[in-house]
Amino acid sequence: MTLTTANDTPATLMIIDDHPLLRRGVAQLLELEDDLELVGETGDPEEGIALALKREPDLVLLDLNMPGVNGLEALRRLREANYSGRVVMFTVSDHEDDVVAALHNGADGYLLKDMEPEDMVRQLRQAALGRMVISESLTALLAEALRNQRNAPTTPDIHSLTQREREILQQLAGGLSNKLIARKLDITEGTVKVHVKHLLKKLNLRSRVEAAVWAVQAGIDH
Repeated sequence: MTLTTANDTPATLMIIDDHPLLRRGVAQLLELEDDLELVGETGDPEEGIALALKREPDLVLLDLNMPGVNGLEALRRLREANYSGRVVMFTVSDHEDDVVAALHNGADGYLLKDMEPEDMVRQLRQAALGRMVISESLTALLAEALRNQRNAPTTPDIHSLTQREREILQQLAGGLSNKLIARKLDITEGTVKVHVKHLLKKLNLRSRVEAAVWAVQAGIDH
């Protein structure tokens, strides 16, 4: 499967990771793919943030644990600077707190470095297309973490949502971005954002990722 973009150009990627050997390995892997293009790589988080804002790649692959500015701080700074591309954490950490913190702070995915190269390429394609990507081994952990963290007196109630909000929740469960949801439902991206905000409030959830995981667990993705 190859990536199809609106203007038939490859999806652009950047790597921010302080391990030179890993960066080289990912670069060599991407060289074999016609639809994924590496446009920058660095082991310096400060330089990486500046490069990402300057080059605006479709996707940033971001290490979690780096000296100086760690991955979470880099992620926050990218989002605060209105970087609109996808940010996928790429790390060895499968700790529950790290996964939840990354997704709460605006990451579009969380991939572990021990994955097979072919699987990584497949996940990067999905991320570049606007889908949420999480290593398969982490999905059960994430679902359990969200259940444990939900201490509010009210629990999510699907019946509190409008029909349109249910439709959007179903698309969130499929990992779709606001842009893809808007296209699929033939509404504006701004309208999708408003509905997402409302459904999160009604369901007492803090992020679209929480909503997606809850919807899958509740069988709403069907």
